[in-house]
Amino acid sequence: MPVQAVRDFFARKCPAGLTGALLFYCLSLTPSLLPRAWLLQAVVSGVSVTIGYTLGAFLGWLARRTVRWQPTPAVRRAARWSLAGAALVLVPLFGVLGARWQHQTRALVGVDQPSESRYLLVVVVAIAMASAAVLLARSVRSLVGIVARGLHGFAPRRVAGVGAAVIVVAVLAGLVTGLLPRAAMAWADGVFLSQDTATDPGVRPPTSSLRSGGPGSLVPWSALGRQGRTFVSSGPTPHDIAAFTGTPAVEPIRAYVGVTATTSLTDASALAVRELERTGAFQRKVLVVATTTGTGWINPRVMTPLEYMYGGDTAVVALQYSHLPSWISFLVDQDVARQAGRDLFDAVHARWEQLPAGRRPRLVALGESLGSLGSQAAFPTVDDVRTQTSAALWVGTPNDSSLWRELTAAREPGTPPWRPVYQGGRTVRFGSTPSQVAWSDAGPVRPSVLFLQNPSDPIVWWSWDLALHRPDWLVGAHPPGVSPQMHWYPFVTFWQVSADLALSTEVPAGHGHTYGTAQATAAWASLVPPDGWTGARTAELSALLSD
Repeated sequence: MPVQAVRDFFARKCPAGLTGALLFYCLSLTPSLLPRAWLLQAVVSGVSVTIGYTLGAFLGWLARRTVRWQPTPAVRRAARWSLAGAALVLVPLFGVLGARWQHQTRALVGVDQPSESRYLLVVVVAIAMASAAVLLARSVRSLVGIVARGLHGFAPRRVAGVGAAVIVVAVLAGLVTGLLPRAAMAWADGVFLSQDTATDPGVRPPTSSLRSGGPGSLVPWSALGRQGRTFVSSGPTPHDIAAFTGTPAVEPIRAYVGVTATTSLTDASALAVRELERTGAFQRKVLVVATTTGTGWINPRVMTPLEYMYGGDTAVVALQYSHLPSWISFLVDQDVARQAGRDLFDAVHARWEQLPAGRRPRLVALGESLGSLGSQAAFPTVDDVRTQTSAALWVGTPNDSSLWRELTAAREPGTPPWRPVYQGGRTVRFGSTPSQVAWSDAGPVRPSVLFLQNPSDPIVWWSWDLALHRPDWLVGAHPPGVSPQMHWYPFVTFWQVSADLALSTEVPAGHGHTYGTAQATAAWASLVPPDGWTGARTAELSALLSD
């Protein structure tokens, strides 16, 4: 009975398609940037099997049409049984190898090692997904046939077939690109809007007038959004800072405008400037213009070290442009993020320029993840960053950022894309570890721009090009912290790195899309250190704020 079941299964499927499916299944189990849970691996494998089957079936059809050769029944049986034998060997072999590769990847990023026994379920889920996809494709083909029969009374058979295919494809394309995305966005908008109106446990309105949402604030507490409320109500106190500096400290200013506070980004930027004026932010030593992520989040591990370094004599301003998570905002709100970054910086810079030259604070641009993409939009060239700011810190920049792409492409020959060197590091620096971003390595001139990027950060490396083009960051020596067994495969690597996005922040600092205080402290010390700041103080502050 089992032999007959195997025979029937392979008899009903295209051998070339099954060959492609088997190949892509094995490739899907190879390592990528980050470790994957078994269910996520199953999804990657299921998508890969579907693509492999489709490509294999197409190439088989093309070969039959081109060569005009039909194999004999004996050849077909031999091919099917050979394929079945290969599957019986390769599926369990790559199951074991895949589990081992995931174990090695977890060791590289320093996460716990769960049991790999559930990897046995990967093949089951992958086959189920691929079978569902094939069933869907056959349903579409049947639908085309039904429409063609309806058109046959009005047009020749060939014309009716083509017309039916065009009609069905057009209707499905309309659903996929129109109705379904709108419905999905409406659902997501409702879900995440309700989350944005909530307040995290333990978060209370500030009692200080130096915080938005506090006494005298132009932005009501209710209009800050969930992430904004958390940001303005947290951070180090003057007592905390003074305990580190050994001298009296002041309270850092945190100004924030939520997405519901105004009706446009222009109005929100203008309100942010007025909030800065109200709090006296333009009289501080450092003024940071931060572009948030999709939900309005600002990484406290990046902002807090600067507040300590300057004894609290700092101000930061940000505005929320969406309540959707960054991965959704990346797909639908990129232009909004760019506009928010430009509008806020331009508004603050215009007011900053009105101050006497000797009384202006250091003006710093800051952005992480989608916020980095938005912040960079304010500066068409690196020269604009140098002339309009004291410095810019961009963390975990998405691959779609034009300025990042331009500078990476213009790197010095022989330097890798995961740590490029641009013009000797005099103006722009790239790095991930504290030692890589330290100013002492750059020579006598401090950099104006620092890109903090982990080599295993999928946000930095994900792009649509991964589907068909081998990326230069996988050419030659692999980045540190990335498995040497990771290689590029058409279509497969794209889905592997796409899956890495889902868990990119579930790893320790210094890996994936997680950036910690040690990295941020070294970055600030490199870009805008206070007078008399030393490497020893950087180490002390990093130890104090260790993740």
